[in-house]
Order: sequence, then C-alpha cells, then structure tokens
Amino acid sequence: IKAIRTPPLPTPADKPLRGVFHALDGSWEGSFEIFHWADPPARSEHVLQGLSDSLFTRLPLERVDSLWVRQRYHSESPFFQRVEIEDHYPAKGRTVRSRGVNKVQDGKLWCVVQKPDETVVHQGMLMDANTIVWSRAEEHPLKVERFRETVDSDRYTIIGWGYYEGDDHRRMPRWWFRGCYRRIR
Repeated sequence: IKAIRTPPLPTPADKPLRGVFHALDGSWEGSFEIFHWADPPARSEHVLQGLSDSLFTRLPLERVDSLWVRQRYHSESPFFQRVEIEDHYPAKGRTVRSRGVNKVQDGKLWCVVQKPDETVVHQGMLMDANTIVWSRAEEHPLKVERFRETVDSDRYTIIGWGYYEGDDHRRMPRWWFRGCYRRIR
C-alpha cells in the first residue's frame, strides 16, 4: 500500500471507483488551521462521526497554528493520482514539501503521502460523489485520525480530528483541524 512510484494494476473490484479522484485534478491553495481542546469530555461517537463546520464554533477549541498550503494533483489513470504538497508555516518561517498518491487498490481508496520525516497512509470511504472520509489508526506511536474531504468545482475543504501520543482515546480528541482551499488552475 505504501508504494507510490508505480500504479497498482487495476482489478475488477476497482471498477466501481473509476475516476473517484478526478475532481481534485489541478492546483489548489488555501489555509489549514490546527485547533486544540484543552480539557475534552468523554468521547461522543455521534460528534466524531458528524464532521461539520459548526463544530468549530460549538466546541471550545483554540486555534494554535495556521499554515498556507499549495497542492497539485494529476491523475495518471482513473485509479491513480499523484500529489505534490507544499505546507508553509509562516510563524516558523519554513516550508515542508511532500509527495504522494491517491489510489484505488483492491477495491479500496488509499492516500499515501511521503513527508520528509514519515510516510502517512489513510484509507478512504466514499460518502458521495464529492466527499471522501479518510482515516488511519496506528498504535505505536498513537496516531488516530479521521477527516472529511469535500471537493466541488472550485472549493476543497477538510474537517477532522486526531489522537496522538499521550492522548486518551476514551475522551474527545484534543486536536482538530480544518482546511479550505480554492482552485487556482
């Protein structure tokens, strides 16, 4: 699954997901914000599954970081798309460049991003023609994430949450994030 150099050979199980990433083709840029919940209550599956913009006004979240993002997507086939990502951290004066792919493999959606310090793998679930919910669940070190990615003709949004090393997964996540990007070409 972590391989990004060569597209996997399509299988019959992949055919229903043909072209699932095409809406992302092109270049996008915008802001990505990271929020912290200082003292989260007990975990609520209803809230965690219902990812919406209103969470960022209803929950006591404090914005702790903001970055400027540029992403370029290029589909090489109906099942395989390459991505280049630039994350610019203005407060830190640094830019992080990553490469990756979105792919359909064995009837499943995968997003694999090779960052300078790690390879991140999310499995996706198609919610509707414009929305994929991505997730990962790693135990050592703890990295559990879920986010909703929605794309229309000129807007691309991300809303999600994460648990990381030292977090208590019996409580609501301390870390939340959202991104809003516009198509630039």
